[in-house]
Amino acid sequence: MHNQRFLTIYSGVLTVVFAVTLLSGFAFRSKQTKFDEINVRRINIVEPDGTLRMVLSGKADAPGLIIKGKEYPRGDRKTAGMIFFDDEGTEDGGLIFGGMKGQDGKVESFGHLSFDQYQQDQVFTVDAVENDGSRRSGVGIWDRGDYPIMEAFEASQRIQNLPPAEQEAALKEFRKSHPADAQRAYFGRDRDRSVGLKLMDPEGHERIRLRVNADGTPVLQLLDAKGSVVAQLPPATASH
Repeated sequence: MHNQRFLTIYSGVLTVVFAVTLLSGFAFRSKQTKFDEINVRRINIVEPDGTLRMVLSGKADAPGLIIKGKEYPRGDRKTAGMIFFDDEGTEDGGLIFGGMKGQDGKVESFGHLSFDQYQQDQVFTVDAVENDGSRRSGVGIWDRGDYPIMEAFEASQRIQNLPPAEQEAALKEFRKSHPADAQRAYFGRDRDRSVGLKLMDPEGHERIRLRVNADGTPVLQLLDAKGSVVAQLPPATASH
């Protein structure tokens, strides 16, 4: 009697476990959807708590500036690509690209990969740009201020609404506590078909220039803060 009752309970438990396992397996499989092809205008990649981590979109649906999950208008972003976001839902860099031939026959194309400083703008970039046969491509390194970019964004919005005569003074006042950004290094090909390395000081002034010109001649130059060449190898006279 007791054995029969035990077997009945045991059988019931096994049935429940089997059902739970089966349903759990079905639920797990139901999350894995496969497509041979999908057409979509925008994809938002989010964490389980809803935090935005990446946006993939065409230019018509490109996001604005997003800081800690809040989006602000950004009229200059009309490009296809991917925008990265940090763990707080703030823009963290991205990959954008585009290109076309206009009705005048002129070609314009670009590709841009960047990574941002925390709560700031890009500090490492890879760029390729073509404009009517003029081409530039290279890697850039930047210094950014130790303040949230939101402060600069809000100041820009405030200053642009001031009378034109007051805008320059307001910008100078803002820069007293918010130093301007500066590019510190660039390595790549310039529009004059030279390739080289440029190193800048903290104010963005070019101080060292190592270059191979379009005709194949190499040159190393040291510059002062005003951009004047103070030393050169080979000496300037040797090139004549």
